[in-house]
Amino acid sequence: MSPPNADTTADTDLLIRRATELSRFARRLLEAEPGLLPAASVRAPFSADAMRALLAAADAADETALKRVLRNLRKRVMLRVITRDLCGLAALDEVIATVTALADAAISTAVAHLESWLAAEYGEPMGKDSGLVQKLHVVGMGKLGGCELNVSSDVDLVFVYPEEGETRGARPLSNHEFFIRLARRLISLLNEMTADGYVFRVDMRLRPLGADGPLACSFDMLETYFVTQGREWERYAWIKGRIVCGDRARQLLEERVRPFVFRRHLDYSAFDSLRELHREVRREVERRDILDNIKLGPGGIREIEFIVQLFQLIRGGHDAALREPPTLTVLPLLAARNLLPPAAVQELTDAYVFLRNLEHRLQYLDDKQTQTLPDNSDDQALIAAAMGCADYAALRAQLDRHRGNVTRHFESIFATSQDDAHALAGLWRGDDAENNLNALRELGYRAPQQTLSRIAALRDSGRVRQMPESGQARMQQLVPLVIEIAARQSDPDATLDRMLLLIESISRREAYLALLLQYPQALERGAQLANASPWAAAYLTRHPILLDELLDTATLYAAPDWKALGGQLRAQLDDAGGDGERRMEMLRHFKHAQTMRLLAQDLAGKLPLEKLSDHLSDLADLILSEVLRIAWQGLRSKHREQPRFAIVAYGKLGGKELGYASDLDLIFLYDDDAPQAPENYARLAPRINNSLTSLTPFGVLYESDLRLRPDGTGGLLVSTVAGFAEYQAKRAWVWEHQALTRARFAAGDRDIGARFEAIRIEVLRQRRDLGQLRSEVVTMRDKIFDAHPNTSGRFDIKHDRGGLIDVEFIVQYLVLGHSHRHAELTGNIGNLALLKLAARLGLIAENEAWAAHDAYRRLRQLQHARRLQGDKYARVEAAMLEPEIAAVKKLWASVLGEPPTNGQGTRGK
Repeated sequence: MSPPNADTTADTDLLIRRATELSRFARRLLEAEPGLLPAASVRAPFSADAMRALLAAADAADETALKRVLRNLRKRVMLRVITRDLCGLAALDEVIATVTALADAAISTAVAHLESWLAAEYGEPMGKDSGLVQKLHVVGMGKLGGCELNVSSDVDLVFVYPEEGETRGARPLSNHEFFIRLARRLISLLNEMTADGYVFRVDMRLRPLGADGPLACSFDMLETYFVTQGREWERYAWIKGRIVCGDRARQLLEERVRPFVFRRHLDYSAFDSLRELHREVRREVERRDILDNIKLGPGGIREIEFIVQLFQLIRGGHDAALREPPTLTVLPLLAARNLLPPAAVQELTDAYVFLRNLEHRLQYLDDKQTQTLPDNSDDQALIAAAMGCADYAALRAQLDRHRGNVTRHFESIFATSQDDAHALAGLWRGDDAENNLNALRELGYRAPQQTLSRIAALRDSGRVRQMPESGQARMQQLVPLVIEIAARQSDPDATLDRMLLLIESISRREAYLALLLQYPQALERGAQLANASPWAAAYLTRHPILLDELLDTATLYAAPDWKALGGQLRAQLDDAGGDGERRMEMLRHFKHAQTMRLLAQDLAGKLPLEKLSDHLSDLADLILSEVLRIAWQGLRSKHREQPRFAIVAYGKLGGKELGYASDLDLIFLYDDDAPQAPENYARLAPRINNSLTSLTPFGVLYESDLRLRPDGTGGLLVSTVAGFAEYQAKRAWVWEHQALTRARFAAGDRDIGARFEAIRIEVLRQRRDLGQLRSEVVTMRDKIFDAHPNTSGRFDIKHDRGGLIDVEFIVQYLVLGHSHRHAELTGNIGNLALLKLAARLGLIAENEAWAAHDAYRRLRQLQHARRLQGDKYARVEAAMLEPEIAAVKKLWASVLGEPPTNGQGTRGK
């Protein structure tokens, strides 16, 4: 029978009749009290405001009256929920929200009354340290904490209060005793079965020390328990922790709970702890023979929750959105973050909704907390009808399909590595040396003895020997895999050596070992990076948290969306509040993660060098913007909401030619007439610089160079816009004007950025004597050349004659010498584009321009390649660059004259 609509009173009566046919509990309630469910009320949900209004209007004078009021409210709410649900008027989200709202209202109302009654008898509890009135904080756990309470659920509660102390009254009690008495009476108010029924069954087993612990504890005691005795399964349970009632101290409580639940690092050890917890559940299900339990049995509700909470435990420390308790809130985030395929998330969501609806219909029968399918045909028929199925067989078919989907995804996610010993395990154990050498030779290792010695050195190192048994077991599994995967690379020996350095660096951090064992594809991609670039291998070893970036190729190789990424970073930084250390960590992790993605795309041949530099520059701009924002937020005496302040980039960042390890050449400008402005901005600038350059466990953001500011190291760290303009017009050296050719606004106030750009163009377009300009440029080039001696006998791509700096100086000369006639030369469009533009304007010969253009690109590519190979200096045999060097020198001679020969071999010829 299809449920009728509720447009008329007659239709409403049909709805109520349907509900009483499918729910014996509803029928009993209405037979006993027909007035509990007015017909008109069925047409709308029972709101939280309505519940609180009814409780306030009742104004219970004592506990007996309050018990009656709370139980009568439950009956009214449950009748309406049952009717609306069974008649298709309420979706799952309404049902669980309504029952959760009932629990919240009942608990908070009961606590408010009990605190008032107890305070009248003993006085208000006062904090020993703060001197403030103390309030009980009730933490809802489980389904209550997740705002997904089922219709016949118990409520898992934890009672905490901020401080120890005692009450201020004629009969003082310690705060501990006060809140213990309050807790006992609260449990009785909710849990006791009276003639009116009960409100909620109360389960207190999730409190510290479980049934052996006190009913209530202070914040300090809770935190100490987490640090000294908290177990893995309690982390899992506290994901759902939500403060149902309390006061202003709730934020302090949240801050104490969060580090216990959500680790600052990516916590892949959660796989093993949740696997073990699941095994315990499975053993209990089998022992009690309850395989048909749709919550605990295979493919049941608990397995969906385990999947969600796994990713919450692993990533919640880094991603605040994943800390949200509700299962249906987090599931779509797993698809959005590429943690699970969208199809899998959809199947899990559909299964969760189906199973929760079925759970409710099982409980509607008799208001029993059950998740087990009935074994009698009458109840089976009722449940099938309540689920809208033709018969019980049709219901079972749907149920089996959903449970099968859940099982498939659960086993895929929680799959364990093979227990059988790896074929190369003997290499790690140090078995027969000759057999091990032969095995390495067959795998393609070119120096098997050296490789064997390297493996033994790691195995016998103090670091590994001091590892716990679980860590050593993981190493025994992992190292043979590394040997096998490294053998598939073009240079097995170098790859293995670099990978063993990585493994050694993470050997005491079992979460990373667990990650590599759980996701061998991350190991494979790590080996590919290590084979391609020793610099990339060293970067990964310094920042092993980046192993997480190697899990998903869709994310790893995706083009960066800087606007979206900037929004995510800002949200994370805001979530950290005033925690400066946490914000520094977040900024560094963000920078490293984006760098790793770009590095992977670079080594895979997916990014041209120019595009890579653009992305690295955009990344730096984004980070500068956020560093400026939070530095200003941190100033105690700031005089305006938004600073009139800008960061200007010079050099590689200014010209958008940034490399992976480039410094940032920066200056700071402001334009603000407020009396406090000079002092505030003078304090802001070093805060920004310190945020960039401070060494933390997560490294530095960027090294900075602030020497290009007016008057260099002798000048103020921050300048007014007017002062900067006056300096550039009257006191700046020619080399400072050269630097302006590739300077640009990077972050901060865009109006100041526009004013800087106008000043820059005005300075560049000054008419200059070409002979004097040529002399100044050549003199500065000679100084740079002399400051970078090269006795290697190899060509220095950046500093030697015919190298990158020569091209940059040629372009700078052309811009400074001819912008007064050709304004387009002032555009910050990059050296390659400016060479082509100068040729179009007739300033240089087209064939020489194109030859130098191609040479510059080739030199940059080769410099980049040498950096990726870990070279400190980008130096190569000059013979391999003869055409490029000749092209640059020819253009130099045409524009600036022959360079001097200075007796330094190939450098000056």
